[in-house]
Amino acid sequence: MTLSRDQMERYSRQLILREIGGRGQARLTAARVLIVGAGGLGSPVAFYLAAAGVGTIGIIDYDTVSLSNLQRQILHTTAEIGKPKVISAREKLTALNPDCHVVTYQERLSADNVMDLVAGYDLVVDGTDNFPTRFLLNDACVLANKPFFHGGVLQFYGEVLTVIPGKGPCFRCLFLEPPPEGAVPTCQEAGILGAVAGMIGVIQACEVVKYILGAGDLLVGRLLTVDALTMVFQETRVERNRDCPVCGDAPVILKPEEVKLPPCQSG
Repeated sequence: MTLSRDQMERYSRQLILREIGGRGQARLTAARVLIVGAGGLGSPVAFYLAAAGVGTIGIIDYDTVSLSNLQRQILHTTAEIGKPKVISAREKLTALNPDCHVVTYQERLSADNVMDLVAGYDLVVDGTDNFPTRFLLNDACVLANKPFFHGGVLQFYGEVLTVIPGKGPCFRCLFLEPPPEGAVPTCQEAGILGAVAGMIGVIQACEVVKYILGAGDLLVGRLLTVDALTMVFQETRVERNRDCPVCGDAPVILKPEEVKLPPCQSG
């Protein structure tokens, strides 16, 4: 890959890193990343991946920008209330880095379209806010052998887990099935500190870049949690569940439509 003068200057601070250089930058440029949700997690993930020079970023989100989003969803502004989030996101990311090709999907993620979407990308980032979509994405990524970068936030708490099919546990190994409806409050019900979403999204973005570069140690089999009130980070080992219905020794989920979940949402 031959960098232009502008690209040399744009990426100069990371080109000098031993783990990146020209070869690593070429990997970033060639990478195709799908982000599910253009909200509190998807916003910082998308910003930092575009800034790093990831060549193609796909964003799926059916929703429009609302005033209550702006406390944490930093891709959007007051002037864009009512605009589709994917359009707002594309405008910001291409303004930040014109080299980044942003592909948008203003639709709901479902068992009907998830495999086609995942197939077009190298890896998938979890920027969702609900369990049905998260489980569907995990299962689709395991079935398609695509890395899945999970992140979750609520109130002052956040967590990150990186799933590399065949090399460690999946999300279902940690949580076998979604909790009963209403058992876990949503951010709308329980609240969320915007900066916590930013913290978790940045960690997810760092994991993605490391994976693309083949550098460092990923959070595979390691659930990283943070309590922002005490600013304590903890790591919990997660083992692959041999009885996992999707990645176990005798899987019973062999296609997305076999995931018995209610209609999914993203964002």
